[in-house]
Amino acid sequence: MKLLFKKILSLFVFEILILVVYYFLISVLNLNLKFTSGLLLSLIFTVITALVLVVFITGQKKNPESQAIHSLSAIGIKFLLELLLAFLWFFVGKKSGLPDVLLFFVLYLAFTLFSILIISKELKNRVL
Repeated sequence: MKLLFKKILSLFVFEILILVVYYFLISVLNLNLKFTSGLLLSLIFTVITALVLVVFITGQKKNPESQAIHSLSAIGIKFLLELLLAFLWFFVGKKSGLPDVLLFFVLYLAFTLFSILIISKELKNRVL
């Protein structure tokens, strides 16, 4: 439980860092983006990543036979939820301008790299 709390806390610190950088970028570069759209999208990515971390870390505490299932389930949940988010963002929200597309994929890349970093550090000493 302590490990899960530590990883979720680092995720929220990462979220705050992203929001601060995003705020300074849109204010300095005068980008055609609203802060609320970046805030909403990054919060959704944070919730998805937190869910993935909960599934993955609780799976690592189980018996060795179910660790691989939990790891693959966490990755599958991440893929499906982010696919659903992309559909909602681009088609339902009609955010198809270049700044909105770049915002989505930069945040997708940032949170994916964060989750890959956490998962690879946890799996460094373990065998699937």
